[in-house]
Amino acid sequence: SSRTGVVPFVALLLLQRRPVAGRALLVTGSGCPGHSLCRSNVQEQTRRQVALLNATAQDLFSLYLKCQGEPFSSDTDRLCNPSGVFFPAFRVNRTSERKEVMVAMYKLFAFLNASLGNITRDQEELNPTAKELLDRLHNTTKTTRGLISNLTCLLCKNYNIFQVDVSYGESSKGKSTFKKKQQGCQVLRKYVQVIAQAARVLLPHLSP
Repeated sequence: SSRTGVVPFVALLLLQRRPVAGRALLVTGSGCPGHSLCRSNVQEQTRRQVALLNATAQDLFSLYLKCQGEPFSSDTDRLCNPSGVFFPAFRVNRTSERKEVMVAMYKLFAFLNASLGNITRDQEELNPTAKELLDRLHNTTKTTRGLISNLTCLLCKNYNIFQVDVSYGESSKGKSTFKKKQQGCQVLRKYVQVIAQAARVLLPHLSP
């Protein structure tokens, strides 16, 4: 079941580790928690984080596949087809207004962060000795959380936006081992596709 309500950015950052459906309404107003959230190099740091996620996404997906074993390694196209997996719509392009791009990015990475938490929890249960995979998942999550923090700052500082309508993916709790592996596989394959598009769109808006 989904929940609706107005959830400030700071609360959203705490919620992101919980893979649940949730919403916060987009409004503008005087509720930004000050510019103290921003680092002096926030724009450059955001650019580097997006570039890093894009550069490492395919390797993360390939390592995930390797650790799941058969039939995922040999039947990847069918089992990891992401067409049935929910992902936030990403309808911005390089000619979109910067504000619109930043909001779309926040929605995307808030969703991704929750999904990574879900996948990491499952892999800690299913593949507890897969140290390289778990390290990659933790590092990707860390980068994503830093990116969310920087996007929060940029939205508040530049546009006085402090609440965004976000969606979180389906939790895999209670599903079979196969379904848990498949859901992670589908989400990560979609992530490879979407992060490449996101990098193409966002990076020009963050150029010095």
